[in-house]
Amino acid sequence: MQRRQFIALLGGAATWPLGARAQQGERMRRIGVLLPASADDARFQTFVGAFLQELQSLGWSIGRNVRIDTRWATANAAAIRRQAAELVALTPDVILAHGASTLGPLLEATRTVPIVFPVTADPVGAGFVDSLARPGGNATGFMAIEYSMGGKWLELLRQIAPGVMRVAVFRDASIPSGNALFGVIQAMAQALKVEVTPVNMRDADEIERVLAAFARAPGGGLIVTGSALAYNYSDLIITLAARHKLPAVYYEHSVVAAGGLMSYGPDFVDQYRQAAGYVDRILKGEKPADLPVQAPKKYELIINLKTAKALGLTVPPSLLASANEMIE
Repeated sequence: MQRRQFIALLGGAATWPLGARAQQGERMRRIGVLLPASADDARFQTFVGAFLQELQSLGWSIGRNVRIDTRWATANAAAIRRQAAELVALTPDVILAHGASTLGPLLEATRTVPIVFPVTADPVGAGFVDSLARPGGNATGFMAIEYSMGGKWLELLRQIAPGVMRVAVFRDASIPSGNALFGVIQAMAQALKVEVTPVNMRDADEIERVLAAFARAPGGGLIVTGSALAYNYSDLIITLAARHKLPAVYYEHSVVAAGGLMSYGPDFVDQYRQAAGYVDRILKGEKPADLPVQAPKKYELIINLKTAKALGLTVPPSLLASANEMIE
């Protein structure tokens, strides 16, 4: 969705609570949306735009049969908790919530309002659902990763930079997926005879200090695993990787568009479209407890050729052939 179209949709959203009226005989439904981002975040604008477009294709028309209350809670934990409570108080028919940082507070606020998550790393490990096949509670949705991706990231890093023998792995150790992904990468590293070092993302000063020390020895590279912290610090990590001439593999397209070398991960835009399908099914009477949590269906390999050139890397033809997008 183009930025202008998205802004037009959101501009209409400001008037939905005041001017929305269902057609005679048709009940107005209410959808809450809770996002850990600011309203000018282009990445989340794209996600929400895909969600709204898919809702429209399923027959939901804003102002006719559905009304949407969106909360841009930023990444601030206190703001997310406050906005989660406000959304639940509105008694929506269903809430769309991105990631563990929003899903956790929502589940603390309600165990009855249906919740659909388009992206969450490990919903079982985090205790959000009972199982993938039978979520069991009031939340369901789509996973952000499969743990095998950890090994794939290391393989891709060695393909684009064969000289890498030491890898710093950025993770959020406070979430189950951070530790589990590092374990998968560590197992693959033993097979490839690569040394891996965990980097816990706590604050910018620590990240800068650890990377400066890591870069003093040759043969280094980076893997950045997905999390809210990784997204918050992505600009800093891109800058430091360029400064220290460290090839890096990231978890998502937007980081490579901002100057990162390469990413491999799910197509989150597609998952927001699929989430609209689950919202549609819930609005038509199905229960989250009966809708299985789904693993990613579409993956993307993105390579920034300009960054590769700046690092003195020649991208192998096999990678070029398998890339979904190349940024020049």
